[in-house]
Amino acid sequence: MNRKYNSAAAGLLLAAMLGLSACSSGGDQTQGATAAPSATASPAGGQSAAPSESAANPPAVPSGSAAAGGTAGASAPAQASAAPNAAASDSRSVQSQLQELMELAKQGHAPGIPFAAHTGMIEDVKAAWGKPDIEEGAGKGIYATYQAKQAVIGFNKGSVIIDVRSSADELHRLTLQNIEASLGNPDEITTSGSDHIYTYKAGEQFQLKFVIPDQAGTVDHISVYSPSDAVNNMAG
Repeated sequence: MNRKYNSAAAGLLLAAMLGLSACSSGGDQTQGATAAPSATASPAGGQSAAPSESAANPPAVPSGSAAAGGTAGASAPAQASAAPNAAASDSRSVQSQLQELMELAKQGHAPGIPFAAHTGMIEDVKAAWGKPDIEEGAGKGIYATYQAKQAVIGFNKGSVIIDVRSSADELHRLTLQNIEASLGNPDEITTSGSDHIYTYKAGEQFQLKFVIPDQAGTVDHISVYSPSDAVNNMAG
């Protein structure tokens, strides 16, 4: 009797232990199944975080990219507008130069030459500059050429300076269009060989002449001339 009871009790105990083991095993499987989505959610969360990080720290723009090109493009209009500004500035400079030439001519002077027509004497020129490279008669006067000074000084037999000519480099940029735009139409136009001479009255005493060769199209030299002093003293 007792053996049967003990056997039954042992059987119940074994069944209980097996039931507990099954519950424990099922719990582990359920827990694992529940945990798996959490583990999967974490990478998904990581993927959603990536654009936010990228937006906060955008990659650096490589040199020479569109952004760099945008900077270059921004400076292009400034460079393009610089050309018209430079042209306008040059035009004003030419006008100022021509106005200055006229004002000097009214005093018998050419730019860079300290001797004046009508009031100056050739002896003063020779004392300051020395012997001329060439001295020869031409027209109604005698002309002394000083090549290093880019100057020719004309004088009459009484040694009075009648003509001051300059071929300074800055005169070579002047055109007839420049001259007429600043000084108006010339009072007289003459020719000498292939040279065209455009004469403007400079006050009561002097004339300002621009000599433009055909082949050049720009001024070769200017002359500040005193007609009243250009008497023909070459004849004795």
